[in-house]
Amino acid sequence: MDILHTLYEDLVSFTGIGPLLTMYRSGDYHSLLTLHGLLGAISPVIPLLLFIEIIRALVYKRFRIEDYRMPFFVFIINRFISRFISIAAIAFCIGLLGKVSLFKTSFTWYWLLYGYIVWEFAHFVYHYGGHKVRLFWCLHSSHHAPQAMNLSVTYMHFFLEGPYADVIRTSICLIAGVSPPLLFLIMAIDGTWGAFIHVGENIMKDGRMGFLNRVILTPSHHRVHHARNPLYMDTNFCNLLNIWDRVFKTYQDERKEVVIEYGITRPVNTRSVIDMYFGEFICLWKDIVHAPGLHNKILYLIMPPGWSHTGEHKTAKVVKKEAGYPG
Repeated sequence: MDILHTLYEDLVSFTGIGPLLTMYRSGDYHSLLTLHGLLGAISPVIPLLLFIEIIRALVYKRFRIEDYRMPFFVFIINRFISRFISIAAIAFCIGLLGKVSLFKTSFTWYWLLYGYIVWEFAHFVYHYGGHKVRLFWCLHSSHHAPQAMNLSVTYMHFFLEGPYADVIRTSICLIAGVSPPLLFLIMAIDGTWGAFIHVGENIMKDGRMGFLNRVILTPSHHRVHHARNPLYMDTNFCNLLNIWDRVFKTYQDERKEVVIEYGITRPVNTRSVIDMYFGEFICLWKDIVHAPGLHNKILYLIMPPGWSHTGEHKTAKVVKKEAGYPG
């Protein structure tokens, strides 16, 4: 019975229906009038879309178990270790930096807009670092390893990436004056949209979303971000507002003539959790072991992926230039 109860709790957690079940059992729906209750009520949206996505893939005979198996397996692994570390990391940042903010914001619409712009900058900093610093790329690469795009990819993260990302994003926002209540609302919105932009073609074939493609970061933009094509490499780091990609010139639209190829540049065994989860760490370790001198060993940790002590670099910047695109 304990096993069945554990499976039940995991299912409730994955689907996000816990708050709805609590309201149904109590018969009290007044919490829907509060922000916390409303956010809890919409939490099943992404799992529901994922279920619809899988059903449509089955109906149209496009379902491949390998597109979903590893993300679900990684979700199970991370469920037991990652979420508690993330909560502790956020609490630590609030306790340490909450008193040294430049100024204080209130829970109003205009401060929400300010806070979101700051959050997007903080997200850009973390995400850019995840592609430009080899050690951080090792944490982030698991998310890019799948060779197909669907909603299950949103669960495909190395267990330490969430805590390290939250430390960077929370710290920047707190120092910039974003209050914790405002920050939690932004994180809820951002988390929901950040999951949705992984939606696959079985639900949304054209991810541009019409005129919204000019205003916000859409699934099309994020499909570009997950591509290994030289044109698309290291672009679209934002999550909802693509303002910082435009400012730092990392913005890239999807082109019809450049068909997206998902995954990372090295060959990956998509059936191996070791390769999908730890593969980049293994590659980094091999490079460090064979690098001459302490200086080169340290450089392998902090230089971009593809950097080599031999000078034969295969960084995204070099690959793009060799393909005839601006680096």
